[in-house]
Amino acid sequence: MKKAIESKQAPAPIGPYSQAVLAGNTLYVSGQIAIDPETGELLTSNLEEETTRVMENLKAILTAVGMDFSHVVKCTIFLSNMQDFQRVNQVYGRYFEGLVPPARETVEVSCLPKNVNVEISCIAVKA
Repeated sequence: MKKAIESKQAPAPIGPYSQAVLAGNTLYVSGQIAIDPETGELLTSNLEEETTRVMENLKAILTAVGMDFSHVVKCTIFLSNMQDFQRVNQVYGRYFEGLVPPARETVEVSCLPKNVNVEISCIAVKA
């Protein structure tokens, strides 16, 4: 059984997909970009601000099902430029301080939706 998850605290999908899908006790969160859910504005002028907005969007979706970053078991980070890795990693890492960090891969891609610099998805499990 699977259930679509929607949080008003995260941006609405910009295509035919769900913000996340809950299947049993596993949450599959779609890739998030730096859209401010309150204004609909895209935040890409500062990489740290952009990454923070992405992580806050993920957090909002996790919260919608009673989870948090401690439940995240896997993340995928997509970057438009691998030279941004350290700056993105620094912001990303703050959300997992004191936690068992999830498995992860980071890949550079030629283009991301709306020409953003970073997109992150995750998988979380609630025992």
